[in-house]
Amino acid sequence: MVLRLKSLFNKNDFDAIIKRFNNLTPGLPGRWGKLNINQMLLHCRRGLEAAEGTRITPQTLLGKIISPFVKSLVTNDKPFRHGSPSPAGTISIDTESFEIEKAKLIEQINKFHSGGISGCSTNPHAFFGRLTQEEWGALMYKHIDHHLKQFGV
Repeated sequence: MVLRLKSLFNKNDFDAIIKRFNNLTPGLPGRWGKLNINQMLLHCRRGLEAAEGTRITPQTLLGKIISPFVKSLVTNDKPFRHGSPSPAGTISIDTESFEIEKAKLIEQINKFHSGGISGCSTNPHAFFGRLTQEEWGALMYKHIDHHLKQFGV
């Protein structure tokens, strides 16, 4: 049996993620972690920018060392652990309003989805290293799903 991972390139998975954004509200508290909701929205947008190659984040030394052992975290259907580390430069204290951050993230998700597999970056992920286009699509779904669950949606 072949496992089909959820992906932002799959129309049904994409639609489900977008629908969940309608349940986010300003000031909604996170269930874990240090990010507030505006920071989470910006953080997810920066991840998508890396996935399409508009934000270059070189692979960290730690990532180069252990990525062969943890890359399978991207290619399975298990959710990310709470408190998983984030690449440098993807967390910011300074954000715009909730409405602006939400609109920008939804625009970025739409852009990533509509760009399709051919729109993915060929640059390495800051931690996991080289990813196929299919892995990028699955990782971006998994990452956004993780943070939506963080805020209860």
